[in-house]
Amino acid sequence: MGQENSSRQTDPDTSTRTLSSRSVEAIAEYIKDGRPKNIVVMTGAGISTSAGIPDFRSKDTGLYANLARLDLPYPEAVFDISYFRGKPEPFYVLAKELYPGKFFPTVAHSFVSLLDEKFMLMKLFTQNIDCLERRAGVPDDKIIEAHGSFATQRCIECKTEFPGDKMLEAVESGEVPHCFVPQCNGLVKPDIVFFGEGLPDSFFQHKHLPSMADLIIVMGTSLSVAPFSVLPQLAAEDTPRLLINKECVGDFGSRPDDVVLLDDCDSGIRKLADALGWRDELESMWSEVNGKAERDEKETLECARKEAMTKDEILEEVISELTADVEAALKLSNDHIERTMKQLEEEKNRSAVKDRIKSQPQSTSKTEFEAVPSTEIASAPLNIEWTVDEIPAKPLAMDSEAIIETTSPQNLPTGVTSASTPKENDVPYTI
Repeated sequence: MGQENSSRQTDPDTSTRTLSSRSVEAIAEYIKDGRPKNIVVMTGAGISTSAGIPDFRSKDTGLYANLARLDLPYPEAVFDISYFRGKPEPFYVLAKELYPGKFFPTVAHSFVSLLDEKFMLMKLFTQNIDCLERRAGVPDDKIIEAHGSFATQRCIECKTEFPGDKMLEAVESGEVPHCFVPQCNGLVKPDIVFFGEGLPDSFFQHKHLPSMADLIIVMGTSLSVAPFSVLPQLAAEDTPRLLINKECVGDFGSRPDDVVLLDDCDSGIRKLADALGWRDELESMWSEVNGKAERDEKETLECARKEAMTKDEILEEVISELTADVEAALKLSNDHIERTMKQLEEEKNRSAVKDRIKSQPQSTSKTEFEAVPSTEIASAPLNIEWTVDEIPAKPLAMDSEAIIETTSPQNLPTGVTSASTPKENDVPYTI
């Protein structure tokens, strides 16, 4: 699988020219130092496998390994222009499964977009036709789709462009679209490069850019299809190159500043992001992009659903929505009335308590204190006059003459001769 790496590998003892070492950490250090301003990224199908899109050449899970149901003479025939001219149906069966809108960008796609946001991305060369780079936020003018994509479509005969909405209808229905030009009526296909067709002009117009790059990043490709496979070799000898792939491919490892990370694309990118200190930013961007993509997908599906409805179905749905809105409004109104009545009842109870307190006499019997709730006692005016059976207690009687008489000699206790001159050892007597 993929292009066998037969290039002579660099001796491990060979010193690097640009990087501090042949490691992901050294790549991160190089980026953080601000030296790379023109990064060129090259991607293959491996960058999209975690999105649910199979690659082409994996032995058991690849796209070509699962096309037996299409009864093709050979797997690659589904993308052969000669076979398509005679039998386009198998391609449109496959197109329904691969058509954009059903898949969402991966972390690796978002990393490319993050490079662009940091003004480091010069160009992205991709072999993929899934348009996930666009959904991840990479600008159209930064993308070179070497093998074309589903983004546009046209007649294979007169080259007249075909409307995107009509293409979507044809793909979803499984019908083969034909050119709208009456005198043509040729077959229409997406602007995907089939075997037997030339690559887009934009590829050749920008093919020289890797030679101007200050960092090359290659992800998820077997580098087995020319001329794309040649691109990494165009970089200058002292330009660092990073390969994130499950196997070493091309001539990677043959230069002093080559770094090879054998891993799946998402895991490898997360390791690089950790080394850069960009992990939180990357994950946030990825989540935001996927959330927006999911919302857009739901809106697209909803629009398509409504377009397929009859007038009666639309009217029935509108009536159902209005009924639901009215029921919700009535429920809200009933809830409001219930809360208001409860508040009025509570206010009425509070007023009744206040009226009871105001109507009570200034004195309060012990029995009434026990009957009144503590909350009412707390709010009642302070009254320290005790009563018995609602009759105020009489003050203690005091006989002033008796008090005076106790100071008379005849009223003194035995043994006390004078109130002012007690004898020694006498116990003082006080009133």
